[in-house]
Amino acid sequence: MELGVLEGLLFVAGEDGLSADEIKEILNLDDEKVETLLDEYKRELDNKNRGLKLVYLGNKYKLSTKEEHKKYYELLANQTFSSALTQAALEVLVIIAYNQPISVGMIDEIRGVSSRDMVRKLVFRGLIEVAGRSDLPGKPMVYKTTNKFLDYFNLSTLDELPELKIPEEKVEEEKELFISRYKENE
Repeated sequence: MELGVLEGLLFVAGEDGLSADEIKEILNLDDEKVETLLDEYKRELDNKNRGLKLVYLGNKYKLSTKEEHKKYYELLANQTFSSALTQAALEVLVIIAYNQPISVGMIDEIRGVSSRDMVRKLVFRGLIEVAGRSDLPGKPMVYKTTNKFLDYFNLSTLDELPELKIPEEKVEEEKELFISRYKENE
């Protein structure tokens, strides 16, 4: 069971990865057990029938695809890119284009749903890229649009993006969030 939980944790952590200390804390294990678990999982993934591998980069353990399968990933990328963008992809692109650089957490706040997978897909398509790290706690990666994004939408610069118009009632709703409707009892 611990191997399955470890695999799920690494999948959810995605490109951020997990340190041995984070795994130790989450699974409530000692250092030796974490090392044994990671070694066992790495050996299991080294099997030629598996598509992923466990890598250790920047003091973090991460899942990565195997190089020997690269040609299939390229085929997927070419096939995926030729298809139209989904509504979710367009939402994430709009949020990034108007707020860049922006972290996945901030995108999630705006959309109200997890955007991690969509961000990964858009990076894979080359429409967005990592622009660095935020100064927020945990130093999350921030993303920006690419030249491929501009080409896809036939734009010369980001200045050509249409102006966002927020309906007046939405602005009033947001103002009301900060105004108390309760009065002190006298």
